[in-house]
Amino acid sequence: MIGLIGILLSLALLIVLAYRGLNVIVLAPIMASIAVIFAGAPILATYTQVFMPAMGNFVVSFFPLFLLGALFGKVMSDSGAALRIAEWVVRRVGGGKAILSVVLACAILTYGGVSLFVVAFAMFPIAAALFREAQVPKRLIPGAIALGAFTFTMTALPGTPAIQNAIPNPYFGTDGFAAPGLGAIAGLIMFVGGVSWLTWRSRRAAAAGEGYDDGPLMTTGADSAALTIDLGEDQGPTSRGEEGTGTQPEAGGTLTAVRERDLPPLWVAFLPVVVVIGLNLFLLRVVFPMMDTSYLAQEEYGATDLSTVQGNWGLIVALATAVVLAFVLNWRRLANPKKSFNSGTTASFLPIMNTASEVGYGAVIASLAGFVLVRDAIMGSSDNPVVSTAIAVSVLAGITGSASGGMGIALEALGQDFQSMAASAGIDMELMHRVTTLASGGMDALPHNGAVITLLAICGLTHRQSYKDVGMVAVVIPVLALAVVVALGSAFGAF
Repeated sequence: MIGLIGILLSLALLIVLAYRGLNVIVLAPIMASIAVIFAGAPILATYTQVFMPAMGNFVVSFFPLFLLGALFGKVMSDSGAALRIAEWVVRRVGGGKAILSVVLACAILTYGGVSLFVVAFAMFPIAAALFREAQVPKRLIPGAIALGAFTFTMTALPGTPAIQNAIPNPYFGTDGFAAPGLGAIAGLIMFVGGVSWLTWRSRRAAAAGEGYDDGPLMTTGADSAALTIDLGEDQGPTSRGEEGTGTQPEAGGTLTAVRERDLPPLWVAFLPVVVVIGLNLFLLRVVFPMMDTSYLAQEEYGATDLSTVQGNWGLIVALATAVVLAFVLNWRRLANPKKSFNSGTTASFLPIMNTASEVGYGAVIASLAGFVLVRDAIMGSSDNPVVSTAIAVSVLAGITGSASGGMGIALEALGQDFQSMAASAGIDMELMHRVTTLASGGMDALPHNGAVITLLAICGLTHRQSYKDVGMVAVVIPVLALAVVVALGSAFGAF
C-alpha cells in the first residue's frame, strides 16, 4: 500500500509541476525517484538500469520520425508553403465559412505532416482575419484550430504521419494505416461533431449580438501578421494592403496583410504533403511486401520481422523524401536555407526527449511492486482487452496531459499484456492500434495540456474565454468517437 501511495503521489506531483512549466526531462526521473523511495527500491540502480534504457529505447525507435517531422514542418513554414495551402483552402471554401475554412486548412497541413505547433502559429493570423471578416467571436479561434490540428488528423485518419499513430507500431506489429475504416469513422465523428458545435456556438453568439471582440483582453499583436487572403469574386470586393503596412481588415471589407515574399505555386506547396501520405502507403502495401527481409531474424538486426519495423520504415522514407523535395522546390524562397535546416533539426530534440523521459518514468512505475495493484485494476476494468487498452491510455494521457507521453507510459508498462490478451481473445492487432491512438487523443487535451496552453497563448486568450470550446472539440467529441470505435470494433472486428 505504501508503494501505491508513492506512485499516486509522484503522478500528482508530475501533473502539478509540469503544469507550472517545469521541464519534464528533469522532472520525470525526479518524480520516478519519489515512487522508488516509497517502494524501498534502489534509486541509482532503478535510474540507470530501468529509466535510462526505456528512455533510450524510445529515442532509438522514434528519433528519425521526430527529426524528419520537425525539418518538414520548418521548411513548409519558412518557405510559405504552409500559408499557401491555407490560402488556397480559404479561397475554395470561402471567407463566409470562417470556421470550416480554418478547420480544413489545419487538417490538410497536419495530415500532410506539418507539426501542430507550426500549424497553430501559421493559422492564427489567417483565422483572426477570417473571423473578423465574418464577425465570428475571436474566442472560437482556439477551438477551430484545435479541431483541425489536435484531433482527427492526429489519431484517426489512416496513414497520418503524427507520432501518435506511429508509437503503437512495434508493440502490435502494425502500421499507420491500421483499421482504416474505423479510423475514418472516428475522424468523421470528430470533424462533423466539432464543426457542428463551433457553428452552433457562432450562431448563438450572433443572435446575442456578439461579433469579433478586439477588446483589451482579446487582442494580440499576432493579428497584424495575418496573411493576405483573396476571398474570390463571390465574396465581395477585395484588395491588398501596401507591403509593410500591416493593414488590418475592415469588417465587411477586405483581408489584407504583410507578404514579405511571394508564396510558392500551389503544386509546389502540395506536392511534399501528398508525398508523405502517398509514398508511405505505396511502400507499406507494395514495396516492402516484395522485399526479402529474412535477414531481420538475425541477431545483429534485432531478431525481429518486417511487421515490427515496416511502420517506422515507411514513415522514415516518406518524410525524408518529402523533406528533400520541399527543400529543393523551395530553395530560392527560403531566406536562409541553412538556418531553416539547423532550426528544424534542433526543434526535434525537446519534443522527443520530453516524451522519452515520460516513457522512462512509465518503465520505472511499472517495475515497482505497487504497480501490480494499478495493473490489476486496469486489466480488471473489463474482460475485453480493447476496452482495457482504451481506459489505460485515456487515463494516462489525461494524467500526463500528453497524447504521446500517456500512450508511451501505457504501452511501456502494459503493452505486452495488452498484446497477449488481444492475441488470446483473437482480436486483430489493427483494432488495438487504432483504439490506442484514439485513446491517446481525447483526455490528453485537458486544461494542463501543453499544446492547449500554447494555443491559447498564441491567440491571446484565456482558459476561461476559450477552453469550453476546446474541451468540447478536443476532449468530449474525441472520447465519444473512441467509444463508437470500441463498440464497432468489439462487434465487427477491425475494418
